Amino acid sequence: MVPVFYKYTDKEIGELLKSIVILVDTREQKNEHIIQYFDSKKIPYLSNKQDTGDYAVMLPKNEVLGIHRDIHFPIAIERKNSVDELAQTIKERTRFENELIRSNKLKFLLMVEDPNGYENIVCGNYQSQYEPKALLGSLKSFESRYGFTTVFIPKKAAGNYIYHHLYYHVRNYLKEM
Repeated sequence: MVPVFYKYTDKEIGELLKSIVILVDTREQKNEHIIQYFDSKKIPYLSNKQDTGDYAVMLPKNEVLGIHRDIHFPIAIERKNSVDELAQTIKERTRFENELIRSNKLKFLLMVEDPNGYENIVCGNYQSQYEPKALLGSLKSFESRYGFTTVFIPKKAAGNYIYHHLYYHVRNYLKEM
């Protein structure tokens, strides 16, 4: 069977983008500030179990525009609430690496809620006995090996960042169809 591709107009793309749903992993903790952002901006979200990452995106079916089933995009955002949590996660290498292996077919992003996170890693400003050079080396090795990026952002911008990162992923997908 030959795949069918649609060429959407800008108006149709706009309509589809208004319907995207952010998927929030049910195991995600201490994310009230993100949910409050989604609620305040009337961004639809759904809590469900994610195999990889804490946040993903779905385009619900829209038969009028030729989408007969929900589309789940191959993208995931893993959120860490601090450099402390990041250090603990990297210290648990096997578990973290298993998640990265599961993410190999996804566009994967690691988001750390600390705008000075890189500096805090380099200077050892975190509560772990992990040496700064070792922590940075592990993080950068994982990034290189598994093809993901780490971003450090302020906690108050987390919801905005998640939404726009996922939104533009879907937008570009629709424009390139």
